[in-house]
Amino acid sequence: MKAVILYDSKTSGGSTEALIDSIGLSLAESGFYVEKAKCKALADYSFIKDFDLVILGAPVYYFIVASQLLGALIQGNLKKCLKRKKIALFLTCGSSESVAALLYLPQLKMHLLRNKILAEKIFALDTFSDGSVDAFVEDLLLHYNKPPKSKVLSAKWTAEAQDWFQSMPAFMQGKFRTMAEEYAEEMGYKEITLEVLAEARDNLGGT
Repeated sequence: MKAVILYDSKTSGGSTEALIDSIGLSLAESGFYVEKAKCKALADYSFIKDFDLVILGAPVYYFIVASQLLGALIQGNLKKCLKRKKIALFLTCGSSESVAALLYLPQLKMHLLRNKILAEKIFALDTFSDGSVDAFVEDLLLHYNKPPKSKVLSAKWTAEAQDWFQSMPAFMQGKFRTMAEEYAEEMGYKEITLEVLAEARDNLGGT
């Protein structure tokens, strides 16, 4: 299992990097091979295809998530490279957890609507030794290792999606049904709608 921590920070060797090292150590102790990489907005993120888990994290400066991470999602190819990746998020800031969850995490999550977010955490500054890192990693691993849902619990097809599916050539139906149902399971969708089918087709390179 391989994990990469993508982060941004204006200072070298500061509290954010100390937190990242703690997260990496905890993951390594759980059997992961871990790397970390500092974000640059226009860097090439195609390398993350080699990782099973991607963790995104940054501090908050003047009410905005550190700009290089946001820039990588908005201007660079990070968002594209994150397709179908399991991810986790964390932020460091001086605001309360409730305020940060309302104002800051959405700055990242609005660009990750098609990703399955396994865990998210707001870390208060200089409080990384209170067990919160271990709790974050435990929660992350719990969701990462959760077995796939039984097919009995698979997402249900809407009538419109079923009609569209039946209009496909018969030789394509088996493969496409499997692809759509696996995609819905991975993304946590409870229903397979026309929109989910189009999303699965676009994300998985279908026609």
